[in-house]
Amino acid sequence: MKISILTLTVLLLATKASGQTQDLSQLAWIAGTWAGTQGQIEMEEHWTPPKGNVMLGLHRDVAGTRTVSFEFLRIEKTPEGIVYFAQPQGRPPTPFRLVESSQTRAVFENKSHDFPQRILYWIERDILHARIEGEQNGKQRAMEWSWKRVN
Repeated sequence: MKISILTLTVLLLATKASGQTQDLSQLAWIAGTWAGTQGQIEMEEHWTPPKGNVMLGLHRDVAGTRTVSFEFLRIEKTPEGIVYFAQPQGRPPTPFRLVESSQTRAVFENKSHDFPQRILYWIERDILHARIEGEQNGKQRAMEWSWKRVN
């Protein structure tokens, strides 16, 4: 069977887009300790560097002396590709597959999840941004956060 260069290129691009050939090290820019405030809420997000095919994360929101929210996070290279697992308030993990990535941006998606359906991370200088978006109760909804790198 002969495969044309065009067919091979399309197959390689489709495989790369699905996350199957992607290396977790491409997301190393997320690693670090990040902090910021939004209103009266102090936020922090910690990410370990890629190692053993996984990056571990933790997010915490504090109002005054009280933790008001926390989330366990994981980005893992699986046989299906790179997957972001979110566990808000320690609930069972919800998977979001990597659907887009560059040296400064990553987009994870789970179209069957109630909300959000997409999780985006991007970096500008030493500021890490995160956004969740999707449909909820028939309406488009989004939330966004920004944190500065903590040395």
